[in-house]
Amino acid sequence: MAQRIIIADDHPLFRTALSHAVAKVWPDAEIVEASSAGEARREVEQGAEALLLDLHMEDSNGLSTLMDFRQDHPALPVIIVSASEDPRVYAAANQLGAAAFIPKSASLDEMREALSCVREGDRWFPDSEDETDDDLARIASLTPAQRRILGQLNEGLLNKQIAYELDISEATVKAHITAIFRKLGVVNRTQAVLLAGKLIVDQDTADPAEA
Repeated sequence: MAQRIIIADDHPLFRTALSHAVAKVWPDAEIVEASSAGEARREVEQGAEALLLDLHMEDSNGLSTLMDFRQDHPALPVIIVSASEDPRVYAAANQLGAAAFIPKSASLDEMREALSCVREGDRWFPDSEDETDDDLARIASLTPAQRRILGQLNEGLLNKQIAYELDISEATVKAHITAIFRKLGVVNRTQAVLLAGKLIVDQDTADPAEA
């Protein structure tokens, strides 16, 4: 069966640039393009050698999507491709299990270097902070359902709104929130939301035409 490399990015020009780099490193692989995290998930479930994942798409915004893929497909190398050039974001992605982080400003040679490292079982990151973030470690301990509820708290939803969105009882939502507070070591929504902000990655002003 041919190797499949999934490229998930909502900018067609970036997908094309990444496809060229992937083709150099995996010349015999089938390159599958996806424009959303949901589409990428469906493709990954059919089998994949690696996933190139943009942090900003219609149905994803930040590092929570990386965490979801890592939880559901722990053996899959996930290569983050992002316009962010914040060393703290590089370090966070590294801590959360990404195989590599490729800034969208990277040259084709740098993209190929990063992809080659991943193919050889290594990791590749730009210079980043080395310290482990205990807050991220606590967030990573949440279940997918708890992370989803944390995201909805971050959006300002009330318990009854979360219950409606997830089609569960309000009592179940309260139980989840209690567990979230305990795992995060916080006592109220405000503190939980402040921690959740660490998963949000600001989208820098990268121009797809210049990639």
